This record gives sequence, C-alpha cells and structure tokens, in this order.
Amino acid sequence: MRTNLEPTHPEGGPPLVDHRDRQTTQSGSVRKALLVTVALVALLAVILSRRAPSASMGSTFVIRRDDLPITVVEAASIEALESQELRSEVKGYEGTKILSIIEEGYLVTEEDVQNRKILVELDSSQLKQKITTQDIEIETSIAALADAQQSHGIQLNQNQSDIKAAEQKVRFARLDLEKFIGTEAAAEIISALDLEITKTRTDTNQLMTTVPSALIDFSKYAKVEILGNGEAKQKLRKFDDDLLVAKSEFGLAKNLFEGTQRLSEKGFVTRSTLENEQLNVKKSDLKVQTAETARELFLRYEFPKTAEELLSKYEEAFRMLDRTTKEAVSKITQSTAKLKSSQGRYRIMDEQRTNLLDQLGKCTIRALKTGLVVYGATGDNNYYNNEPIREGANVRERQTIITIPDMKQMSAKSKIHESQIKKVKKGMKVLIRLDAFPDEKLTGEVLKVGVLPDSQNRWMNPELKVYNTSIKIDGTREWLKPGMSAKIEILADQLNQVLFCPIQAVSYVNNHHVVNLVSGSVSEQRVVEIGQFNDEFIHIKNGLKEGDVVALQAPEVPKESDTKKKEDMKGDSADTKGSQVKD
Repeated sequence: MRTNLEPTHPEGGPPLVDHRDRQTTQSGSVRKALLVTVALVALLAVILSRRAPSASMGSTFVIRRDDLPITVVEAASIEALESQELRSEVKGYEGTKILSIIEEGYLVTEEDVQNRKILVELDSSQLKQKITTQDIEIETSIAALADAQQSHGIQLNQNQSDIKAAEQKVRFARLDLEKFIGTEAAAEIISALDLEITKTRTDTNQLMTTVPSALIDFSKYAKVEILGNGEAKQKLRKFDDDLLVAKSEFGLAKNLFEGTQRLSEKGFVTRSTLENEQLNVKKSDLKVQTAETARELFLRYEFPKTAEELLSKYEEAFRMLDRTTKEAVSKITQSTAKLKSSQGRYRIMDEQRTNLLDQLGKCTIRALKTGLVVYGATGDNNYYNNEPIREGANVRERQTIITIPDMKQMSAKSKIHESQIKKVKKGMKVLIRLDAFPDEKLTGEVLKVGVLPDSQNRWMNPELKVYNTSIKIDGTREWLKPGMSAKIEILADQLNQVLFCPIQAVSYVNNHHVVNLVSGSVSEQRVVEIGQFNDEFIHIKNGLKEGDVVALQAPEVPKESDTKKKEDMKGDSADTKGSQVKD
C-alpha cells in the first residue's frame, strides 16, 4: 500500500505551500553565499602569496641618518703592563717539587729585596746526589786525561827517535852507493828515481811519496871519467893498470923472442933458450888475456851487481823511512785522538758539574723586586696542567711559579676575533668597563696588536682565530687588581651623518647583501651596499633612504610544495561543498 505524501488543497482554491520547502530554499541560498565568500578569500590568499611571501613581519626598524661610531667590543682581563715572572729554572722532564712557598698576596718590600728573602724553595735532593756522582766521574776523567797526556808525549819522542834512525839508515846507504860509484853518479841515479830527501822530516804529519820501481842501466856509468873517485873507479883503474902491465910484458917478451930467434938462426943461442923465450911470450899473452877478461867481467857483472845491491839497500832504507814516517803519523794520530777524547770528556764532566751547581743554586728563588705576590703566570688562573701552585706541587722547567706585577701601570689583555682585527690599530682609544665596578669607566689606548693568531687557542679550537691585543690603561688606581674581568670598546672609526640599520636586518642571499623592505603588510627584498659596522649597527651606503622601514628578521617564505598542498586542499574543499550544494 503506497502512502500519498503530496500536499492537498481545497478544490478551486490556491495551492498550499509546505513550511519545510520554504526552509530548504532559504538554507540553499545561505550555502551559496558562504561558498562564494570562501572562494573569494582563497583566491585572494593565493594572489597575495604569489605577490610576496606572507609571514609575520616581526620587529621593524626605521632607517635614519645619524653619527655612527665603529667600535670593537670584546671581553678582557686586567693585567699589569709590566711584571716580574719567577720561573722554575731547574731542568728535568718530571719536574721539581715545591718544598716551601710564600703565601699568595704577600707584599714584597725593599727590606725583603735587600735581605734576599726566600720566596720559593724547590726540592734539591736529587741534584745533590747527582753532584756527588759527578765528582767521582770527574776524578776518573782527570786520571784518564793525565795518562793520555803522558802517552802522547812518549809517542812524540818515540816517533822522533824512529824517524831519525830511519833517516840515518838512508844516509848510510847513500854513502855506500856514493863510495862505490861516486857522488855524481849516485846523485844522478837517486834524482832519476825521485829518492832524494829534500829536508829532514820533523813533522810526522808529512807523508812521503811512494818510491817508484825502476831498472837502471849501470853500463853507461862504467867509465873512469864518470865514476869519479869511487871504489868502482879504483877497481877499474887497477884492471886497466894490470892490463897495461900485461901488454907491456907481452911486448917485451915478444921483442926478446924475436931477438933470440934471430940469434938462433945465426947459431949464437941454443934451441932451448929460444924455446924458453917463446914460452915467455905465451905467458905474457896469457896475462894480457887474463887482465882483459878480468876487466871485462868487472864491467859486465861485478860493477852493475854491486851498484844495484847498494842502490837496492838505499831504496829499502828509503822505504823503511817512509813506513816509519807513516807509522809515526798513525800512532801520533791515535794518541792525539785519545788525548782530545780525554780532554773533551773532562770538559763535559766539568761543565755538567758546573751546571748541576748552578741548578742547585736555582732551587732557591729569592726576592729581587718589590710588589704583590701572585701564584702562577698572569691569566692562567694559577694552574699548570690542572695542578695549582702550592707546597708539594710539581713544577716543570720554565713554568712560572710566582708573578710580581707592577701595580703602577695596568693593562687590559683581550683576544680579538679575526673578523674584527683589521679594524684595530695601535694607538686607538679604548673605553674599559669592569665587571666588579660597573659604574667606573676607564680609558686607554691600544698598545700592541698580535701579528699571528693565538697559538694556544689554535690548539684548543683550530677553527677559531683570535689575536692577542694589549690595551694600556690611563692613570693609576689602587682598587684595580690583576685578574679582574672587563669589557673593552675600541673606537676604530667615527662615521658622521650616515644611514644605518641593525646588523640582524641584513642578510646574504645569492652573493648579495639584502634587506627586507616593509611597506604596509607587504615586504620585498632590496639589494643594498654595506659599509663598516659595530656590534649593533651597520652602515648602508646605497639601496635605502632615510625613513624606509626594514624587518629585523627575514620573513618566513613558505615552500612551494607547502603552497601547492594548501591550494589542493582548498580546491578539494570547494569541490566537496559544491557537490553538497548540488545534492
């Protein structure tokens, strides 16, 4: 059974309108109006987002023209401009223990300086033990040095005796040669063989030349006129005399034989007498031959043999002299080396003992200058390798134990960052504020600027480059103490009537310096040319004018993906609402 839900109306009268239909019609009109409004708002948002990045502008700054001081602000520590540092001068890697030390803050007076008051006493027990051991070693080195000196003298005398004996053998061998073949022939042969002793060798460091081996032809010296008055000449002369006598006797015997032969032919002598004379001739002839043979044997064999033997003896004597000289040089060199070694060892031992005695004296540090006693070096918080300066602590060589500052002239020590160091010059005026006395304002000037980055900071933080800078403080104040913390403000330059804005308003984008120029609710990036700056403001050379408003913080720019996502979401929402209207 189907129920009729259509409205009924009286016959002949106007149709009746249902109240629910009227409400549905009104509701549809409201939805359409809302959809149109939402679409317009979304469209406006998209247009504004494309025109400029939409975000909270945050704080702003109005560009103005005024004087701009260019300053460099850094933290600093107060130190004495001049101070005396008492360091440990005791050598040793392990360090030295402090036995006693004067209390920190003690005021050294002139009376203390005159009385040489002991400020620090270091442990010297090990040094005293080393000095005792060193004394024993020095005595040993003295004995070794004396022995080396005596041995050196003995060796010198022995060398002189050996060389003189060898030279004497050479002279005697030459005399024997000269005696046999004569002075001139001997000198000529010795000169040809370069065996001449030019001078007496008293210096054992002079080496002799190597003797050359050579064969001498002595036959050319076998002449009476060349041999001179030597033994060989006398023998040759005797052989010549014997030959001459033999020849004379032969001539005489021959003449007698010829006369006897003539008398025999005439019958005046007997045959036996003739035969006797003939025998005498033969005897005389044999004597001549014997004399000639003897002379020939002397000249061919005995003369060169004897001459060569005598020359060989001379050469051997000469070589012996050369060997003796070289051996003397070797022995004296060894003796000299031993002597120098002993002298060097003694000198080293004596220097070490002197150094130990000096180190022993440096174990006691006395007052040399008036002033306030401060433990450790200035600015190191009295620590070295995390160990405070106190009795019983170990201090290393060159470590500062006590600093006595000159309170009449104080300074501020600071570390300037590398980005600011180019602004700081010697002689610039400085304003100094102390943390302990905030109401006091001190003045000074830059005294010294580091050329290289701080080496200690370079080891601790290699990426951070700072330069040590010293500022001289004007005047003298009793309440100004070393170690106080301070803040310095160095006046690097003064810009008159220039445009400037806060540093945080400038950004670096795409290799340009830019600011965000604010106009109403819209901001745009403006490229600017910057100049010098201090810790708050920066000079704007070009790009802005007085009265412009810039954002102190760059607006957040929505990412393209986020913007597209929001547009898609708004489109989906509009489509959903449109479908609902159609339904």
